Formats: sequence, structure tokens, C-alpha cells
Amino acid sequence: MKTFFLSCCLMLSGSLTYAQELKFSLEGDWRVRLDSLDQGENSGWYKDKNLPGQIVKLPGTLDESGIGTRSNALPELKRPIVDQLTRKYSYIGAAWYSREIVIPDTWKNKQVQLTLERVIWKTEVWVDGIKQEGVGESLVAPHTFNLININTPGTHTLTIKVDNRKQYDVSLSDKNFAHAYTEGTQVIWNGILGTISLEALNAINIKTVQVFPSYDSSQLKIEIDVANNIKHKSKGMIELSIPLLLNPLKKSASLHGENQKLSFVVKLDREKIKTWDEFNVNLYELEVNLQTKTKSTKINVSKQATFGFRKLNTFNAQLQINDRRFFVRGTLECAIFPLKGHPPMDTLSWAKIFRIAKSYGLNHLRFHSWCPPEAAFEAADRHGFYLQIELPFWSLTAGKDEVVNNYLEREALRIIENYGNHPSFVFWSMGNELEGNFEWLNSLVARLKQNDSRHLYTTTTFSFQKGHGLWPEPQDDYFITQYTKKGWIRGQGIFDTEAPNFNKDYSASVDSITVPVIAHEIGQYSVYPNIDEIKKYTGVLAPLNLEAVEKDLVNKNMLRYARSFTEASGKFAVQLYKEEIERALKTKGFSGFQLLDLHDFPGQGTALVGVLDAFWDSKGFVTPEEFRAFCSPVTLLIRYPKAVYTNIERFEATVEIANFSTQELKEQIISWTINSKQNGVIASGSFSKQDFIIGNNLKAGSISADLSKVSAADKLTIEVQMGTHKNTWSIWVYPEMQLESNGDVFVTQAFDVAQAELARGKKVLLIPGLKDIKGIEGKFVPVFWSPVHFPDQPGTMGVLVDPSHKVFQSFPTDSHSDWQWWDINKHSVVIEEKEPLIRIIDNFFKNRELGILYEFSSGKGKIVICTADILTDKEHRPAANQLFNSIVRYMNSEDFKPSHEIDPGLLSRLRK
Repeated sequence: MKTFFLSCCLMLSGSLTYAQELKFSLEGDWRVRLDSLDQGENSGWYKDKNLPGQIVKLPGTLDESGIGTRSNALPELKRPIVDQLTRKYSYIGAAWYSREIVIPDTWKNKQVQLTLERVIWKTEVWVDGIKQEGVGESLVAPHTFNLININTPGTHTLTIKVDNRKQYDVSLSDKNFAHAYTEGTQVIWNGILGTISLEALNAINIKTVQVFPSYDSSQLKIEIDVANNIKHKSKGMIELSIPLLLNPLKKSASLHGENQKLSFVVKLDREKIKTWDEFNVNLYELEVNLQTKTKSTKINVSKQATFGFRKLNTFNAQLQINDRRFFVRGTLECAIFPLKGHPPMDTLSWAKIFRIAKSYGLNHLRFHSWCPPEAAFEAADRHGFYLQIELPFWSLTAGKDEVVNNYLEREALRIIENYGNHPSFVFWSMGNELEGNFEWLNSLVARLKQNDSRHLYTTTTFSFQKGHGLWPEPQDDYFITQYTKKGWIRGQGIFDTEAPNFNKDYSASVDSITVPVIAHEIGQYSVYPNIDEIKKYTGVLAPLNLEAVEKDLVNKNMLRYARSFTEASGKFAVQLYKEEIERALKTKGFSGFQLLDLHDFPGQGTALVGVLDAFWDSKGFVTPEEFRAFCSPVTLLIRYPKAVYTNIERFEATVEIANFSTQELKEQIISWTINSKQNGVIASGSFSKQDFIIGNNLKAGSISADLSKVSAADKLTIEVQMGTHKNTWSIWVYPEMQLESNGDVFVTQAFDVAQAELARGKKVLLIPGLKDIKGIEGKFVPVFWSPVHFPDQPGTMGVLVDPSHKVFQSFPTDSHSDWQWWDINKHSVVIEEKEPLIRIIDNFFKNRELGILYEFSSGKGKIVICTADILTDKEHRPAANQLFNSIVRYMNSEDFKPSHEIDPGLLSRLRK
């Protein structure tokens, strides 16, 4: 492995001066030298100004400058390649960054502070060869240094050592899954991302301002952290002001000659206060001015703090904001930024993410095992988004290492100090799926609540640990889980094992839980890779995982199916996400869900589980408007018992509303229609005017329709509308009439009989018993998460068919799986053979040609092989019966002309 060694000093051309400024940016050119052998400090690299080296741009990373070990990996379907995107250049270790700076005359004898925003992981600083006090270690907050020997005017050399090696064991030991420190989504980059600045501070200055608003009492508690380098007591004056809310208010302050916290309570005019939430982004800026004087000079310093008024609490085990129930419709942000390999540091980039998420009806973003930079909070404040922040922690040994415990406690205090004022900072979890010492976790949460009451806390975002994860912890303000001791609250454990039933919700599973419940990481339905996405990767990460899939498809002559695989698996996933979300919205007392994910997760085995790609761009499966139909503040819902009917039945459904808007909905009229592709509107109706309070499980009325008008197999659409709100569902209706005979088709379950009849030139429909077939277990739901990360699953991704093929003339279907396929898929064995009529999409890690329905010719004979059981108990399985009827009708028609000759050994290979 080749490593590049580069020098660390930057000689600037010309002289830079900074006039009367008290703060200036160090953005620009720096020199860097890599220190993979850890010899820099012993060799005195911090002393040299003119070592040979390479210029890099900061803010930025070595990856962006093309510095480090260049990848020579090739696109192959092997786990190291398909696990995640590939860094084009990588470097883990110490790197020395250096440049010259010019200190202006006005900074003489002032204290100078260096700020380094967003660094992985450890920083140390030298000025003119002298090591500065302190070490930066935070993954969540800026590293700051109070520099010595730099407050004399003139030219100085500033050197920063950045070491991106793991400093604390916060991430499943060697797996590095926690997204604050991972190669799976963002990479373990070396550099500095955000603000790099020097600031001249007065002898007395304001370090932080914390604002604790109370809407009920119409007041603010303000805590001001004053840094004081003057050793004698003095008197000061604090002036507080908030435009449109608080005229300048002066308070006297006694300064003790040491660092201290000043605390004030300010009463406000209740009539002027406007609250903050997802619908009303009312923000205020508090300005704090401190005036005092020393023996030699007057000091006047100021600090601003942005905040919002929101009353955040729980009531009856439900989330409340501003005395109104709210429901979180969330997704995850796992530091997925495939162009630069690191989070953006500007508000515009974050605003784009929140705008897109909001366009899909979401109001919540969970930062999985990491804390975003200041820009994310600022953008969320302005877009009315509820954030869940997590410590940089994903561990099975939580609380068991005192060194790690102390580090995480320091990180928690840094989160409060830097981001606690933001109203968008609503939820706070100690980490993802933690296991270990829950006494320590509960104790940590209790202490944080005492320090900062502005957020809702939970000990962990779910846990698999025995005795935990099934019920809330003592300190949980809210509870995130995928199941309780009473049952599942997400479709992963239900949709493949229970026949489709749209009456259900999770009320029984959450009964008696005394804190709000949020469903953990719902979805995770894998979608086939989009080969067209490859061209988007123009940054530091190479999509060798996607290229490997493309290469494998080319080698297997299957590339022509790639787009169809993507579309069919994606549209199927949308249907599953729709039912996931609607069940959550139907559950009385439920408080929300967190998707995994609205967009793709390119790590942990290439988990392409999103309806958007890793760039937050649409894949074309569903529009924002279509998604909002089942995921929005006001959502229309129906309950009905099944997806498949016969035409001697009635369709019965109840209509309800989830109203999580700002107010009660008055005098609403709800109308409904049932549409047939073949017969138009077969039933319709409306309900009288009604009012709907804020909440869910709000009953609106019933739908009842006679299905006898449906004389031929058809897909019906149920549409419910209230003003501008509309939602739709599909059911499938099949005629009760059976085939009078099989015509010329010989139907058998026996391989030997099928072989003999085929040899006699007959039309044969072979439907073997499932126990007699060699193949793969039939599944309805697609791959969970990733076939690479979880290889021991059957690993299929739904059906792909040509709806116009005559075999489906009496079995209406889209090109992809939907609920009418559940019974057929679950009673099937999937086999590997070319050119199926019902193709089963294989996972991208294997790319086999799979199917459950084939047609072949053999001399004068013709055969259809169906490896789904569509014979057994047909009178109680209308979808299976209808598919059987459709196949037989097709085989009796002139359209039955198989173009492929049967492989003579096929039947033997299929037989167990």
C-alpha cells in the first residue's frame, strides 16, 4: 500500500492584514503533511515553515483534494465492494496542517481564540512551534483553543494536527457503525469542514447564552456564561433586548473576577408571544450586551441567541406541542452525503433536505447516532422540522467503560451549550439500539434533564437487550421501539406472515404504555439498484457497488431488465410503505414513526431502501403529492378486511381521519367513489357535514358497495376525498363463476405424468406440490434492508410481469407486486430458469433469473409450469383460483404459442 507524505507549511505570497476586525476566517490554502508513522511531533514538524508539501483547501477534506491512498478496487460482487460506496482516496491517521497568519496591531495583548468547526476526531495546535493548551476531541461541536504567544502583531505560523483515528470506543468495537464515525455513509475523512477562524476576545467576554422560554408563565430564563480573565471584582451592566418582544432592559451584574454564570428571569407580554412549531416558524433573537470597565479600558461585548417559544410535553402518553397533540412523521439522516462524503456546513444545503422531506409530508428527522452541525439546526428552525439528536454512540457495552462514559457526558454538555437553544431540537436520544448498563443510561438522562429541560429524552433509540426494548425505561419521556411485550408495531414482523388485512393497527401492542410511542425504523424494504444513478457519483466516492451489479447483469445478459427491476421493486415498496404509515396513523394514542428510509442508505451492504436515492432525488416511483396522500398532517384512512373479493360479496369499509393540523376541522364533507377500469363508477356516496378534533382514530362513516356489477376480473380503486385531501386504495374482484372445464389442457401435479403427456403432444399444465420442488422459499415482502448485510434470507424482491401478456387477461395486474399477489407468492417455490412469465426479481447480490410461471414447447406438445400452488383449497383462495382460470383460458386460446423449447433435463432438475 502506497502512502503519500506531504509537507505541512504554507508560505503565503504577499502580506495579509486584517484592519480593525476582531474576527477573521482562515479559509483558503493550507499545507498538509501526512504522518502515518506518528513521527511528526518527535521530529518537530511544528517548527518548520518551509517543508515540502501539498496545498489543500480548508474547509475541506483530504478526500476532496485527492490526497491519501488511492483505491485500486474493482467493481466485483464481493462483500467488501458491495458493502458500501468506495473512497477514491483514503487516509486514517495524523495529518499536519499549517499556514502563516498576520496579527494586526489592534489585537495586541488580546486573548485570541481559534475555532475549528466539525473535525474527526482529535486536534492539537502549535503557534510558532509552541504547543497550545488543550486538545480538541468532540465529534459534535467545534473545537476551540485559547491561544498563547499569538497576540503580538506580525506574522505567525499556525499548525494544526488532526488525527482521525478512533479515540473512544463508541461504535460497536471494530465495526464503526455509528454515523458520527463510519465509512458506511459519510467517510472517516481527515480535514476541517466548517468555520476556521481566529477571534480577538476582550479580557471579559460572553462565552454562551442559554435561553429557557416558558410560554405558560410568559417569561424567559436567561443564563449567560461569562469568561473573565481579570482578577479583581467589578460591576457591569447587562442589556437584554429582543426585537418586537422585549425593549432594551438593563440589569446590573456583579463580576467576581473569575468565570461565572449570570442568570436572569425576564417577564414578557403574553399577547406579543408567538409560538414555534411545524406550522408556525416564529423565531426570536435575543441580544445580550455586557458593559464593564477595567482599570485601563471600557469593555463592551455582545452575544446573540436565536430561540423559539414552544411548550413541549406529553399528555395521556401522547406528544404535545403548544397544548396541541402532534404526530411525528419522520425519516432518518445517517450522514449520507455521497458527493463529498461528509455533512454540509451551510444552511442552504440543509434547507433543501428539509424542503424535500416536507414535500413528502414529513415533519421530523432523526439523526441516527450523530449530531449535525449548527447549519442543520438553523435550517430546521426556519422550516418547522422536529429533530431527534443522538450522541455519537451505537454500542453493546453502554456504560461499562468509564473513559467512554466520561467522554459521552462531555459530548452531551457540548450539545446543550452549542445547540440547546434551537426550537427544532425537540428529541434527544443517548444513541442507537444501545445495550449494556441501563442504570448508567437512565442516570445520564436524569442528569441531562436537570441541566436542560427544553427537550424530550429517551435512553436509547430501541434496544435488543433482553429485559429492555420492550417497555419504556424509567427516565424515558418517549419510547422508540419496533415491538413491545404485547406485539409488533411495524410491518416487518407482520406483512409476510399475516394475510393482508387493512382493519388492523397497533393499539393492542401499545396498550398501557404510559409515555408516547414512536415506531422504530419502519420499512427497510430493499429496492433494486438504479444503474442510471452511477453517473451522479462525481465526487469523492465511487459507486463500485452499483457498477458491480451492472457488470454482473451484463455478464448474465440481463442488463435489459435493470430498469424494470428498479421500477417494479420500487413501486412495490411504496405500497408497503403506504400500509406501514397508515397503520401507524390509525393507531389510537400512537405518536409517530421513523422511516428507514425516505432515501437510500448506501452503507451496511448497500441498503437501497428509499423512494428517493442517496442524493434526495426521486427515483420515479411516487410523486410527493402521491406520498402526501397517505402521509400528511391531515390524512384520510379506511379500514377494510382484505384485498381480494369475489363478485358475490359486498365491499365494506369504515372511513376515519387522522387530523394533526393546527385546529379542529369544522363542517367537513367527505365523499367516496369506487371505480372500475372496465365499468367506471360502480358505487359512490358522501357523509353529512362533520367536525373533527385534533387526533386520530376519528370515525367519519361507512362505505358499502355491492360488487355484483363486476362481471369480469378487475382492479377497483376506492377514493375518499375531503376538500383538497384525497387518498386511494385498490382491491381486486374476481367472478365467482368457475371454469366449466379445463378444455384441452391436461392439469397434473406429477412430474412423470406431465412428461408423458407432453411427449404425446398434449397441452400440459404442471403444478407440482411445493414439497416436490427444488427451489427458493416463496416470499411476499422483498429483501429486508440488504441481501449483503443479511445474507440468510430468501432474498427476492417481488414479481415483475408484463401485464399485457395474454396469460394475465383474466388476472388483472400491474407490472409489480401488490396485495393480490400475497397468497400466490406465499404458496410458491421460486425456481431458476430463463424467460419466466411471472418473474421473481432476485436480489442484486445474486442476480439469478427466477420465476414461478414458465411456458415451453416440446415437439407437438406444450407445457406451462407453475411453481405456485394454485390448486389447493381454491374455493377459499380467490386470487389463486383466478390465476389458475386465467392460465387455463390462455392455454386454450390461439395466443398460446410458446417460443422457447423446453430443456429436456428441466423437469428432472426441478424435482426433489
